[in-house]
Amino acid sequence: LPLFLKDSAEASLRSLCTVWRLLLLLGAVVLLAGLAAGAWLLGQCLCRDGAACGCPAPLPGQHRALPTLISAACCNCFAWFLNPALLASVSFRINSDSSLLEARVRGRPGWLLACHERWRLRLGTQLCRHLGALRMTHQKGVNLTDVRVKDAQEFIQLRPGQQGSLEDMWQVRYGTCESGRIVALKCSECGLHRGALRVVGGTDAAPGRWPWQVSVRHGSRHHCGGSVLAPSWIVTAAHCVHRRLHASGWLVGAGVARGSIEQEAGVPVEKVIYHPLYNGSSLDYDIALMKLRIPLNFSDAIRAVCLPPSHRDLFQGTPCWVSGWGYTRPDQALVPLISTRRCNSSCMYKGELTATMLCAGYPQGKIDACQGDSGGPLVCQDELTWRLVGVVSWGQGCAEPNHPGVYTNVAQLLPWIYRTTEVSWGR
Repeated sequence: LPLFLKDSAEASLRSLCTVWRLLLLLGAVVLLAGLAAGAWLLGQCLCRDGAACGCPAPLPGQHRALPTLISAACCNCFAWFLNPALLASVSFRINSDSSLLEARVRGRPGWLLACHERWRLRLGTQLCRHLGALRMTHQKGVNLTDVRVKDAQEFIQLRPGQQGSLEDMWQVRYGTCESGRIVALKCSECGLHRGALRVVGGTDAAPGRWPWQVSVRHGSRHHCGGSVLAPSWIVTAAHCVHRRLHASGWLVGAGVARGSIEQEAGVPVEKVIYHPLYNGSSLDYDIALMKLRIPLNFSDAIRAVCLPPSHRDLFQGTPCWVSGWGYTRPDQALVPLISTRRCNSSCMYKGELTATMLCAGYPQGKIDACQGDSGGPLVCQDELTWRLVGVVSWGQGCAEPNHPGVYTNVAQLLPWIYRTTEVSWGR
């Protein structure tokens, strides 16, 4: 080859070799850094006894000398490898017989009792609200020796730090609770009726079918519907009350039988509070609370409805029930939820729905809430619990095609409900 071509080829070869050397060096540095970080992390995390780290103890038959589990700071990092159940979804319930808090971890059989370790007062309120109750009424640690526990009973316990959502705070614990105590919790009663309102196209509601349904009256005349949240609290629509905020004259009829709505004496109202962002033109934030002067006595005919969880999505087609007194008699109707996107489409409400509203009904019409039902409940069943998903708010006509009922979206307004009832609870 000519000399200049030979020199050029050698120069290119040298450049290529230099690039490869740099890449290999960079790869080696990254690899060494990763190994060093991993070694440091393992040195920080490994422990001899998982229980001492706040993690589950070794599985039955597992050798105790093995570095089986990790410290509290590292439990989350390796939970997927050591125990996939730690990161699984958790659901809760309160045992109706013993008041013990129980949890089910997805992918594991049975219900697990909750250890009292790291328990905080605020968790009782959080869990009661998660279960749909308006407030927590009692909580304590119960000695395991005072309750009957299954031989193979498993437990959950709070993780150190308690970061993340309510469901992310827990981990499975093998063996007994270190403290020897488990959590007992009581919440305000809600969501159950004995068997488990002018509504167009509905059916007659049997007495006690919807024990949270009330008649909100001004004087002796039925004005709107409402729902019982607690013995002293009623929720209704803001447009029902915003022009008459003085408590005098308002009465609430609860547990009334068909045909006696106007004859019942009713319970006087002490305070009327509507949402401060309520807009009378758009009916945005159409919700109000009434505090009763005398608490209701719960019975088969009078009970509270549960509130919805704030984080749970409402799916289109979910079957729900709307009930109300209307102008004639107590009625009920099954109405499926309709997505806000569809309800805001050009063939329905053309973008009039806000984030504080939701739709339910049938595109073809015929079944719907109507005048006199305003403020009444739209409830959906969650296992055995009935939850107040919506408050009857507005609609174009009654049961017209492509104009389903519009309801206040209760889940979007939970912070205001909790804050208002907490501030006014003892007044």
